[in-house]
Amino acid sequence: MRIQDKLDGIRIASRPTTKQTVISVTTAAMIGVVLGLAAKLVDNPGINPLFDDIGGRLGIWVFAATLLSVFSYSPKLAAVKAVVFFASMLTVYYVYTVLFLHFFPARAISFWGLCAVISPICAYLIWYARGVGGFSYLMASLPITILLVEGFELRNAYLPVHTHYDLIPLLMGVYFIMITFLLIFIPRIKMRILVILPIALILSFMMIYFNVLGLIFGGLNSFL
Repeated sequence: MRIQDKLDGIRIASRPTTKQTVISVTTAAMIGVVLGLAAKLVDNPGINPLFDDIGGRLGIWVFAATLLSVFSYSPKLAAVKAVVFFASMLTVYYVYTVLFLHFFPARAISFWGLCAVISPICAYLIWYARGVGGFSYLMASLPITILLVEGFELRNAYLPVHTHYDLIPLLMGVYFIMITFLLIFIPRIKMRILVILPIALILSFMMIYFNVLGLIFGGLNSFL
């Protein structure tokens, strides 16, 4: 049996019209532009740091990209929407940074550029999270795992400086809401939460134990 046949057994793709495809991709681009601009605008000393803390971390982008992916017509369209989303978001964010703030964060641009490059692969696979079987459970658990790990690591978000340490419970609350939202809306059958959540918890424990995000980010996120 071909790999594609096995994937079709997990979730069958729809065939969108040209109009539906254009609307989907355009919407992903617009969301990327809006979120990219918003993330840059809240990066301002006069703005409540809670908003900057949310936009400056991986979780919100994983959350948005996951929703764009799983609610696509097909895995291929999910892949296209993911790269368009990240490309538009990063373009707006860093063009604003360079043109108006006269700052070129080369390391951050390289890292998030790499995220944009691999996002189509991730989106293609995550699309199957709303399917059936073990593979779909695993795919559904992955974004939840990232949110769990990053949410857990928020306990060290402002150490050793202790600046805005009082925001940590609020940030954890935001992560809890995103996790709950994904648990409710990703599975087609809600009882599958009983399978997805334990998988996510096990993967989270492993990632925390081996400091996976710390090894990947290497100091880019403020909690590392």
